[in-house]
Amino acid sequence: MLLREAVAEFLGTFILVFFGVGAVHVAVLTGALPGLWQVASVWGVGIALAIYATGSISGAHLNPAITAAFAAFRKFPLRKIGPYVFSQCLGAFAAAAVLYGLFSGSIARYEAANGLERGGPGSERSAMVYGEYFPNPAIADDTGHVLSGVTEGGAMLAEGVGTALLAFFIFALTDYRNSGRPGGTFFALFIGLAVAIIICIVGPLTQAGLNPARDFAPRLFAYFAGWGAVAIPGPRGGFFTVYILSPVLGAIAGAAVYQYVLRPGLARIPSSASAAPAGE
Repeated sequence: MLLREAVAEFLGTFILVFFGVGAVHVAVLTGALPGLWQVASVWGVGIALAIYATGSISGAHLNPAITAAFAAFRKFPLRKIGPYVFSQCLGAFAAAAVLYGLFSGSIARYEAANGLERGGPGSERSAMVYGEYFPNPAIADDTGHVLSGVTEGGAMLAEGVGTALLAFFIFALTDYRNSGRPGGTFFALFIGLAVAIIICIVGPLTQAGLNPARDFAPRLFAYFAGWGAVAIPGPRGGFFTVYILSPVLGAIAGAAVYQYVLRPGLARIPSSASAAPAGE
C-alpha cells in the first residue's frame, strides 16, 4: 500500500536526520563530538537503524537520489517517485523542527558567543547545523582553509562522487546475485558504514550531503527560522547544483557502474532457487 510505504519513508528519513543532523548540532554547538569520525559514526548507526525499522515496508530509500537510481535500474515504479520524495523531505523537515526545539537555546548561545547575527554575514557557521555549505564552515574556520579552495564545480564533483559510491555500495550490498554481500540483514550495517567512511572523505569539502532531502528540507527550515538568504540560496549559492542535482546524477552514475560493469559478471541464480527482491 503506497500510503504505508510513504509513512515508512517519512519515519525512516526522520530517524536518519534526527540522529545524523542531531550529531552535527552536538558537534558544532557543544563540542561533545569533537572529531569527524564521531559525527560520521553516529550518521552510520542512525542510517542502519532507519533501514532496519522501515526497510521491510518501503525498501528504506530515505534519499531522493537513491529513489531515482532504483527507478532507473531496479524497476521502481515511476508513480511512486513523487510520494517517496515528498515523504522523505517531510520527514527531514520534521526532524529539523524537533532538533530546533531541542537546541534553539544552544544555537542562540553559540551565536552570541561567536558574534553571529542570524541571517547576517558569517552566520552559515550556525546555519550549518541544518543545511550544508562548501567548504565545511567549521573545518574551514578551525584550519584556516581558504574558501576559494573549494569551488562550486569542485563541490559538485565531491557530492557527485560521494553519492555515486553510496549508490554503488547499496546496489552491491542488496543484490541477491552478489554472493559476497553480507548475509541476512547485515547489509544495513554496511550501508551505514559506507556512509560513515564517505563522510570522512567528503565532509571537509561539502559537509557530505549525499541526500537532497537531508539538505533541502533542513535548509528550508533554517530559512524560515531566521537565516533567510544565508540558508537559501546561501552566501556562495550552489545549493541546487551541489546538494540536489549532483547527488541525483551521482547516484544514477554509481548505480550504472554496478549494474553494467560488475553485475553482468555475477552468476545467475535460477528463479526456482532464489526469488528476486521486490523492485528487482
